[in-house]
Amino acid sequence: MEPAEKLSVTVTPAMARMIREKVEDGTFGSASEVIRAALRAFQREEEEHAERMASIRARVKASIEDTRPAVSLEEAIDRVKSRISQRERDNDDTASRRRS
Repeated sequence: MEPAEKLSVTVTPAMARMIREKVEDGTFGSASEVIRAALRAFQREEEEHAERMASIRARVKASIEDTRPAVSLEEAIDRVKSRISQRERDNDDTASRRRS
């Protein structure tokens, strides 16, 4: 384990109150332990953020490198309209069969 380094940190009154409460209620043994736990949580959050960003970058890269032909906006809209029309027809057919 690395040797500890003493730092001076300024916090807001609300943060100081929270640190004191955590020590007073026995959750932590000292203010230093509270700060170390907060920094470990921050480090985990930063690592998770970096992993999410790497995943997004990988997906974007894969999308850019995708050799499948692109679909124009007009073609995509036509496909969606066609699917909506087909579902409406299917729903109409189902409804008419129920009435019969």
